[in-house]
This record gives sequence, C-alpha cells and structure tokens, in this order.
Amino acid sequence: MALTWFSTKAVDDLADSIIAEIMERFPSGSVDLSNKKAAERALRTLERMYSSITAFAVERRPNLYQKARFGNRIKWGLKDARYPAPFIEIVTHEFVKQLTLTAAARQPRR
Repeated sequence: MALTWFSTKAVDDLADSIIAEIMERFPSGSVDLSNKKAAERALRTLERMYSSITAFAVERRPNLYQKARFGNRIKWGLKDARYPAPFIEIVTHEFVKQLTLTAAARQPRR
C-alpha cells in the first residue's frame, strides 16, 4: 500500500499527454486571452481535456501526493514551454480542481 502511494508514472503520463495537447492547440506564442472570444474558445478547448482527467480519476482514484504531482508537472511543463503566467495558473488550477473533485466524488462515504 505504501509503495503505491508514491507511484506517479500514471499521473506523469496523464500530465505529459495534457501538456502535449495544450501545446498543440495553443502554440506558446499564440496564447491570447485579451478578448472575450479568445477566452471563451480557450475555455471550451480546456473543457474537452476534462474527459481524460475525469476518466483517470475514476479509474485510479489518485491520492494527495499524486494530485500535487499532477499539478506541479502541468505547471512546470507549461512554464518550460514559455506560456504566460496567468494562463499557466488558470490551466493548472482548473485541471487540479477537476482531478480532485472527480476523485472525491468517487470515494465512498462513511
């Protein structure tokens, strides 16, 4: 049980696939959230990525360490790709929130 608590391969793979998809849909130099239409388009695109996060959370039920690792990997992957800080913060927050809420909803109540 303790060894699986620190297992992050699946979380890392999910984060890497999401970063790759973000880089494909939003090339680093083209991220513009200055007008309403661009922001709405960005949010719709990000919402499509929720399905893979939700599926992962339902199947694997990540623990606190794995959720933190996921968020950290997303954040630093986008920083390394030179995305604007506000974009990084919004994306990281929304994806970690989705992972956390889905995993919490799946846990049985006592």
